[in-house]
Amino acid sequence: MIDAGAMDRETLAALLRWYAAMGVDCALEDAPVDRFARSAQKKAQAEPEPAQADPPAPPPAPRALRQPPPPAPKPAAALSHETAAASAREQAASAQTLDELREKLASFDGCALKNSATQLVFADGAPDAKIMIVGEGPGADEDRIGKPFVGRAGQLLDKMLAAIGLDRSKVYIANVVPWRPPGNRTPTPQELALCLPFVRRQIELVAPDYLVLLGASAAQTLLNEKEGIMRLRGHWRDYRCGDRTIRALPMLHPAYLLRAPLKKAQAWRDLRALKHALDRAGAA
Repeated sequence: MIDAGAMDRETLAALLRWYAAMGVDCALEDAPVDRFARSAQKKAQAEPEPAQADPPAPPPAPRALRQPPPPAPKPAAALSHETAAASAREQAASAQTLDELREKLASFDGCALKNSATQLVFADGAPDAKIMIVGEGPGADEDRIGKPFVGRAGQLLDKMLAAIGLDRSKVYIANVVPWRPPGNRTPTPQELALCLPFVRRQIELVAPDYLVLLGASAAQTLLNEKEGIMRLRGHWRDYRCGDRTIRALPMLHPAYLLRAPLKKAQAWRDLRALKHALDRAGAA
């Protein structure tokens, strides 16, 4: 028991401040206080009132009065794609020369790849070559320079051609997609479909005797195949070009060979098959 009468004024004031800090706000009341009841009352007042239940839904209409839902409108994007595809076919078919085809492709705005690319990458090599090589699409170096296969994959392609006595002056090189996909990703089926009429017309105007299709995108798109490149590679196929049939040979893409150098043996066998076909045609 603390004797307040024995304390001086300063000590008593310090004690009161300590009581206040500890939460003692009154020393004595006339009636006892139930602090737990007060706490429960404050908590009850703070809780929100329960939400009123939604009114019951009306009963369904009789079957005879029900109306069928209206047909869903066709997405605007699909209409835009169809319009772009029709324009691609019309523009490609109207080109009578490679230069005219290049101009029409450069002015074609139906493919979104054009918006992210630096420039059109049309072709390289000899327009009258007997061998036309078709790859997937431009990479970063090709997008910067404006020619297909000029980066690391292109340097490997040059070595592959040299191994069977060829160079760029004896072949014509293009891609199924003439604009670089962002991040060098694989072109989407929609992008391939929009560019297909142009590369088909490009093949018609070059009129080669042999097609070399590098990678899955080129082989599957031009041959209308769904099998992977490992099954397609090394097997001659027929490619219909107007009233002509062109022999087409799918091969592994040089960019893939850079990532998987052990597959170069398969690429070498495919190159030898191309060389054998050229030698037989020359001998005939």
